[in-house]
Amino acid sequence: MGIWATGLYAGDFALDLRSTIGAVAKLPFDSDRLLEILCESERCAADRADDVDHTTFWLVVADQFAKRGIENKRAREIALEIMDNNRDLAMLEKMGMQPGDLRKRKKVLDEVRERVLAPIARAKPRETMKKPQELLMQAGDVLVYPTFGGRCRNPYFVDQNKDRMGTATPPWRVDSWAAMVIVDCGRAFDFLAWYRPLTVAVAIAEKPEIAMLKRDLIWKLCSPGTCTAPHFKRMGLEKIGAVFVDAEKLEACFGELRPGKSAAVSDISIANQISVGPHVKAERIAEPGNPASVKPGRPYAAIAGLIQIAQ
Repeated sequence: MGIWATGLYAGDFALDLRSTIGAVAKLPFDSDRLLEILCESERCAADRADDVDHTTFWLVVADQFAKRGIENKRAREIALEIMDNNRDLAMLEKMGMQPGDLRKRKKVLDEVRERVLAPIARAKPRETMKKPQELLMQAGDVLVYPTFGGRCRNPYFVDQNKDRMGTATPPWRVDSWAAMVIVDCGRAFDFLAWYRPLTVAVAIAEKPEIAMLKRDLIWKLCSPGTCTAPHFKRMGLEKIGAVFVDAEKLEACFGELRPGKSAAVSDISIANQISVGPHVKAERIAEPGNPASVKPGRPYAAIAGLIQIAQ
């Protein structure tokens, strides 16, 4: 769970969930549908009472709904039941939280209870999306982008000089290039855009042209991610052409690929996916043609040449 303090949002799971709720709350759906989407995104935490994040899930959802003026009976009742029966405190005690910190946590929960029980403010309606997010890239688009040691620019920094791997490392600068093909894209719940990229395995010294990319290069399949117009610009993405991605060939190489719904709901940027070697170590890229999981921490599935998936 990653608890490092007693606050409701003191753990990684709670912080990530708060961000997810922020994205989901923009969808123009009623509160029951919003809750259903959140439960789908964190199924174990939502459904399993023995999961270490179960109580945090419901407390954060109820608290965020209250703060955002979203009225939902189920979320409120489950959160109140958790607090009434001290289930959150029992879980934290089981995980090793000390008595003094448990008392502090109890005060935090008392504040959560007040917010959850308070009447929902109606002064300002919830702001929701009026139209689906624009698809900035389409399946088959071939794009190039600058890298620093294989690492793409962090688009969350407006000033690229602030993009460092650590306090002592030099700022990000262009010393190489990479390329990607969007092999699939779509919208979660018809609103939230996502993209699945296939990138070259290793950075290229010079800015590549599409003819070069059609040679026998190694390509790695990445997890889906999101991309806003500002992020697209900051990462220096540039479309240089398009190929026809053959769905049957794609499945033959990588198996059935799930849509990027989870990435869209959690707003996981494509920037987290498209760095290449040498930043991505060679041992993390599977031998082309061998099945491999594309889950974080495991080898990227790879192919030798775009001809394997494109016409």
